Amino acid sequence: FRNFGSKEKLFEEVLSSYTFLPTLKELLPELDTMTCDEALHTVATKFILTLKKRKSMIKIMHSEITLYPEKIRTVYNNLIEEVRSVLAQYFVSLQHKGMFREVSPETAARVFLGILFSYFRTEEIIRGNEITKPMMEKNVRQFVDIFLHGTLKDGHA
Repeated sequence: FRNFGSKEKLFEEVLSSYTFLPTLKELLPELDTMTCDEALHTVATKFILTLKKRKSMIKIMHSEITLYPEKIRTVYNNLIEEVRSVLAQYFVSLQHKGMFREVSPETAARVFLGILFSYFRTEEIIRGNEITKPMMEKNVRQFVDIFLHGTLKDGHA
């Protein structure tokens, strides 16, 4: 508290230092050289690995949000919004290339990250199961496929 002045400032610093944002920004040039499937697989894998590394912090955030709901939510939302925004910009670039349907890039980013975060939270935090590399590979492949292609067979809408 001597260094940060408040718990909120401490959380803000921890979140900004340990968020997925720097990793995502580093990946962007590399993603342009990949197929959409490969790129989203890479993003998903790196995102889950980042969440696994930050598991203790995520647990603390979940417990603290009930004590300081508005303050913690504001800090968290600002940072997660930056991650969504960067991913949405990637989706915009795919739309400009004619590779991505004309859907809201922001909503698409929210859905994609939400699927991954929900998977991590359910397995690692709620169920207490460690997401192993083979398990992650299998599930990420399916999540990306469902995200990009949906669940219905062609002609069955």
